[in-house]
Amino acid sequence: MQYRNNKYGEKLSLLGYGCMRFTKKGNSIDIPKAEKEIMAAYDAGVNYFDTAYIYPGSEVALGTIIERNDIRDHVNIATKLPQYLIGNGKGLDKYFNEELSRLRTDYVDYYLMHHLTDYAMWEKLKNVGILEWIARRKEEGKIRNIGFSYHGNTENFIRILDDYDWDFCQVQYNYLDELTQAGVDGVKAAHAKGIPVVIMEPLRGGKLVDLLPDKAKRMIDDNPRGWTAAEWAFRWLYSQPEITVVLSGMNSLSMVEENCEIASDTEAGSFSEEDFAFLEKIKDVIREKEKVGCTGCRYCMPCPKHVDIPGTFAAYNRMYTENKGSGRLQYAQAVSLTKDPVFASQCIECGKCETHCPQGLPIRKLLKEADKALRPLHYRAGIAVARKFMFRKGKA
Repeated sequence: MQYRNNKYGEKLSLLGYGCMRFTKKGNSIDIPKAEKEIMAAYDAGVNYFDTAYIYPGSEVALGTIIERNDIRDHVNIATKLPQYLIGNGKGLDKYFNEELSRLRTDYVDYYLMHHLTDYAMWEKLKNVGILEWIARRKEEGKIRNIGFSYHGNTENFIRILDDYDWDFCQVQYNYLDELTQAGVDGVKAAHAKGIPVVIMEPLRGGKLVDLLPDKAKRMIDDNPRGWTAAEWAFRWLYSQPEITVVLSGMNSLSMVEENCEIASDTEAGSFSEEDFAFLEKIKDVIREKEKVGCTGCRYCMPCPKHVDIPGTFAAYNRMYTENKGSGRLQYAQAVSLTKDPVFASQCIECGKCETHCPQGLPIRKLLKEADKALRPLHYRAGIAVARKFMFRKGKA
């Protein structure tokens, strides 16, 4: 495992474990499975584990696994203050203490202001006493490094970056998002200030692997490098000296093994000019097909009417990155052929989802387009017949 230094010279694994996508068993996290994956990553040298208050069951699962294996002193836990739930100063202690309890620890190594999208959010936190609170918690040793995760534009990112003596920051960044959100300018600005950069969504919610257009997949298969699609995305990031940790939401042992292997032999500056040029060609192919820039982060959820927004967009994109039948089949399996389906047409246009979308997508407009494409008239008739068969009396 390769390591890079934090602000104070401590070693952080180049690959970090993102704990948002643990496998579910029913409605709960499959802790035995997650434990095998986490411990495999730990044994391979991963020492940075990222979770958040709003990832259902994630903090509890991570805390349980770390305690059960007695590795607390050998790992770094990163979690996040749900700043969007904070109305006054009392909320700071409330949520933080709850997180400590969930994580079964008395300190957090890396604590983030979660999901800042503009400077106004940081200003709101300052108005409820966040600066004094951070200073107190750091003095007590309950927070060792303070940072923020970000989903807005470059200008506001740099403004927040310059407003406080941060220990680290976390941004969405991959070869498709090089010029959006904090972007390459934001990453370089943080590095110039000596602030470590943690990367989320390196595979753009899986889109840079499983949902690549067939043409792009063939190009990668034919490239003499012999790298997988995931490897191209990770190596592009690891090659940049400005990046300290890259998070991956791993939920299989094979994924853990592959990602750890890549992070063990990739150094800064290892990407060649030919490699960069090749990825530009891949980007051109992807953008020819994709309809919605949704990463599947699910910050838009829950919808008041229970519409599965990211699920709808994933199926919609698949119609164009693969083929229409494939996208509609995915939608049928995920939505249409469930017992109580909630279609995109049931959106009441409240706009709540758009206020939380890191990508700033016009979700209400896009849902209408997606529903029309995913459920044409002949499709609706066929689904009605299938539903009548599947849910006839005596069927679950």
